[in-house]
Amino acid sequence: MTASPMAAAAQTRKDASRPTPVCEPSVMDSPFIPVDSWVYPAVLRLYSLGFVDDVFLGMRPWTRASVSHMLEQAGARIDDADPGAATDEAQGIYEALNRELNQDLEGPCGTLQGHARVESVYTIARGISGTPLGDSFHLGQTIINDYGRPYANGFNNYTGASGYIGAGRFVLYARGEFQGSPSATGYTSALAQQLSAIDQVPYINPTTGLPYNQATIPLGPLSSVTDGRVVEAYVSAHVLNHEIAFGKQDEWLGPALGGGMAYSNNAENIYTFRIDRIEPLHVPVLSWITGPFRYDFIVGSLKGHVAPNAPWMHLEKISFRPTENLEFGFERTVIWGGKGHVPITLESFLRSFFSFSAPSGAVKNSRKDPGARFGAFDFSYRLPFVRNWLTLYSDSEVHDDVSPIDAPRRAAIRPGLYLSHVPGVPKLDVRVEAVSTDPPITNSNGGRFMYWETIQKQGYTNKGMLFGDWIGREDKGGQGWITYHLSGNEWMQVGLRNQKAAKDFIPGGTTLNDINFQAVKRIGRDFEINGSFALEHWKAPIYLPGQHTVTTTDIRLTWFPERKTSF
Repeated sequence: MTASPMAAAAQTRKDASRPTPVCEPSVMDSPFIPVDSWVYPAVLRLYSLGFVDDVFLGMRPWTRASVSHMLEQAGARIDDADPGAATDEAQGIYEALNRELNQDLEGPCGTLQGHARVESVYTIARGISGTPLGDSFHLGQTIINDYGRPYANGFNNYTGASGYIGAGRFVLYARGEFQGSPSATGYTSALAQQLSAIDQVPYINPTTGLPYNQATIPLGPLSSVTDGRVVEAYVSAHVLNHEIAFGKQDEWLGPALGGGMAYSNNAENIYTFRIDRIEPLHVPVLSWITGPFRYDFIVGSLKGHVAPNAPWMHLEKISFRPTENLEFGFERTVIWGGKGHVPITLESFLRSFFSFSAPSGAVKNSRKDPGARFGAFDFSYRLPFVRNWLTLYSDSEVHDDVSPIDAPRRAAIRPGLYLSHVPGVPKLDVRVEAVSTDPPITNSNGGRFMYWETIQKQGYTNKGMLFGDWIGREDKGGQGWITYHLSGNEWMQVGLRNQKAAKDFIPGGTTLNDINFQAVKRIGRDFEINGSFALEHWKAPIYLPGQHTVTTTDIRLTWFPERKTSF
């Protein structure tokens, strides 16, 4: 007797291979997955379809081991689910993720066995026509969430590779690339002086008598770039479900796709020391109320600042999952110290760490300054009655308050809504996000509130780019995406983006609108073609008169070698 098509499909899912880890996870190494990897939107969709719960959306990156643990739950749920379009979509995502992680899941292995892997080899060819914006601290950006890569009108190229070596609980990870971009005109001296006045940064260095080289202001002429850059490089040790790491590392804090208020990959990565609880922690009695939770701590030096130069930053975040459908998290960032202001010592670090009230003006201008404090809150919630369809989320941050919870009117915010699949078209999903860093208070006027501070005037930047949300300092806007999934790791997407700066911040204001298209296709299992095109219109009278049109075409070719070498 022949089985029905639905029964056959269910049996096919049950027969799918689900490798089981054979190494003890508490003592084995596991590298972080870069935050620009396709793995994240894939897992987020699997979560929103209701096939996995143990996902902390507001704390990325995840390690390869932590994602494999999520897949164990997803595989069991897919096996038990009734056949249908949503289950088939989940199965496709699950199989693609399994193929990506199969080397981590298969044995045999020993706690002292070493291995090495080339994770990816890639090249990005980027063609830009027109004058792009590249100033996240003032006028806006044409290219966002791109590790602060240089770009200009003409042909740009970024070619690199990533890989890691592991042994027992230790990992050495590296990702480097050659970067090339053309020269550009840049800002005039008059515009640079005007923006310096807005920031309250002296334009002339009193020591040299020359203009400060401000990374936040692209004063022309801008030279071409032909350079090598370390995108990520760190050494880490896995200790009791923590990754203790030092080096240049990715971070993305917040559940949104378009940006992270507290931290994103919009700027070049920061060299940091990090302690990250990578697996959910269950504490008796406490977890009955809060559910499992995770936490993260990083501290490191910021580059590209003047007056004071080379301040440091530290951040702490803790996220809770009290139910399988709700996650919420609290985060705090402090930027403190710098040459000529407060020395970077253990004493100044502890002072910034434990300061929660606004200091007086005299303290701010002294060696007792606790620094610029920012607090963030985010949540995600799979909505009742439509748990496997709609996820509501929001990310928010406030300056000089403990949290947006106690000062909502003073908060910047990025709310969003995600539809995991469209009725009748299960391969289609829709996501929309609004964003504002212009709260309705007088403090926000002039761009001197969010991402800025009286002493740390180039505040939330590293090497001139915001490492928070690309939206900027006193701006409003939003993003939207419609994505058709060809498979678990292939898709076609159309997106929209809008950004407007307030006129009391940038005289005349700014407006940026773009429509973008992307297609991702695999050739076999280990070669990916990722093509995108964006059409942008922007106005910034303070910079150039009239409306300007910019087109950006990206072709990214990536090889994902499957072989891992043991030694």
